[in-house]
Amino acid sequence: MLPMIDLPGKAIQDFYCSKSRKKLFIHDTFGPKVEMPLSYYFRNFGAMPELERLALKHCHGKVLDIGAAAGSHALELQQRGIDVVALEISPAATQVMKDRGVLQVVNEDFFSFSGQRFDTLLLMMNGVGICSTLQGFREFLKKCRSVLSSDGQIIFDSCDVSYMYEEGELPANHYFGEIEFKYQYGTSMTDWFKWLYMDIATMRKIADEEGFASSIVFTDEDHQYLAVLRVKN
Repeated sequence: MLPMIDLPGKAIQDFYCSKSRKKLFIHDTFGPKVEMPLSYYFRNFGAMPELERLALKHCHGKVLDIGAAAGSHALELQQRGIDVVALEISPAATQVMKDRGVLQVVNEDFFSFSGQRFDTLLLMMNGVGICSTLQGFREFLKKCRSVLSSDGQIIFDSCDVSYMYEEGELPANHYFGEIEFKYQYGTSMTDWFKWLYMDIATMRKIADEEGFASSIVFTDEDHQYLAVLRVKN
């Protein structure tokens, strides 16, 4: 099995270099696999959903784009004259960003990243899912304090996935938004890994307990939302 970080990056790099037109699929515990169109990683501002366009408009100061993938959000911010650093754990995706013209790219895991402070931490496409569990979200917020400026903000989207369960069938042994996934690219697959989705009430409760004030600036009919968190004074 390939590690989780390599397979999506390889798919992104192959697509960018026109080496392959194999499809990237996501498997989860709910049902059939779902295709993740690789072209979506290369969308421009006009092709981004309203949630993402609004998120970019809320960015200010020095920005850290966490889980930057192919760099579409970083490129848009860069074109607006914003000082943005693209952080990505996949070496292959990191190289794609450099080739696309992202000026500041760091190939590292967020939880080990240090040495700089930012006014905005940006996580798109449910990038906050890297927390894996609710306890992981607490650890994430603690880590954010070490890289945020004194008046900095965290911008991320997530989704309430309770609708995916039958009524009364929420899991008893873990939070319902701690979902297991794996990637498939061609005949290769990753191991199963956990990705976190949070309902608004749970997210806000944990953020408050960890010393962050939260604002919900966007919701849609698909149970997605955009949140802005700031350290409470």
